Amino acid sequence: MLFRSQTYQKQTDPMNQTYKSLPIIDIQPFINGSARRNVADQVIEACKEIGFLIIKGHEIEETVINDAFNASKSFFDLPQNIKNKWHPNEPSLQRGYHAFATRGLSYTLGEDTPPDLRETYFMGPIDDHSRHFQDVVSAQKAYAPNILPGDEIDLGVRLINLYRSFEDLSAILLKVFALGLDVHEDYFLKLAKRHFSILSSHNYPPLTKNPKKDQLRTGAHTDFGAITILAIKGNESGLEVLMPDGHWLGVNPPDGCLVVNLGDMMNRWTNGLWKSTLHRVANPQNLNSINSHRQTLGYFMHPDFDALIEVIPSCIARGTVAEFAPIRAGEHIAEKIRASHEGKNNP
Repeated sequence: MLFRSQTYQKQTDPMNQTYKSLPIIDIQPFINGSARRNVADQVIEACKEIGFLIIKGHEIEETVINDAFNASKSFFDLPQNIKNKWHPNEPSLQRGYHAFATRGLSYTLGEDTPPDLRETYFMGPIDDHSRHFQDVVSAQKAYAPNILPGDEIDLGVRLINLYRSFEDLSAILLKVFALGLDVHEDYFLKLAKRHFSILSSHNYPPLTKNPKKDQLRTGAHTDFGAITILAIKGNESGLEVLMPDGHWLGVNPPDGCLVVNLGDMMNRWTNGLWKSTLHRVANPQNLNSINSHRQTLGYFMHPDFDALIEVIPSCIARGTVAEFAPIRAGEHIAEKIRASHEGKNNP
């Protein structure tokens, strides 16, 4: 089946496929119920072949995204000593502000590259589920309180609005996935009633000095959770996806569109049938140009801390066994986050 999109192209020779762009899929027909199966078929094809897609028709208001971008920029423009006030006491806690070049996502793959050339503000769940897990020590980080700036900075409320919008969109996408896998519509949602998803506001400033060897704005990695939703702002996207034919494809979503990709959990659920694809953020051509400034807002959907991530039976071919052992979501995420802070080249 071919994508119903003029922006997705690949050669038909299966021995030498060249992917020139990601598919752009309109999910509005799924939302309004006019063509749910058609949308699911397109999304599932992308999940199988690439693990990345671009969506439109998602119904998130442009002002919600722009307000979050603008509030984030105002925060990142503050003096360093002011921003540091909202740094968590424990570096591996995904809350509040994390300074430039203090963690590296390539570490999660065992690579000893220098840390990533970005700074980040993290927000965790808006709803407080900590009491449900109060006797689970390992869950305390997952449901830790958010670290929000004071009233003089409106970053908190802007990110909360976007978190809610991405939260609703992720629920829709999980229904799309369930339909494509021929499981109950709420198959994934029932495992996300107390999710610990993360919203990350990343800032990539113009570089004032040359990067170290193999140092990127974001090192090559796969995402940890179930799905990622990403909004991008900047003259140079920098996002690159490792395509099935082995080349890195630059991704520049059209205005109003969002990038969606699968994480490691979805790869495990589908027994490897759906791709959790390597991606990175390349350095700009003109390192210190003002035009090289880049921002992203990413929502990383994680199910409940105690959700068991085990292969869906229908994804196991007859006569074979599951390729992945069951694992609790919280255990999987905690190990990945810990690894992202522990590279040998991290100061």
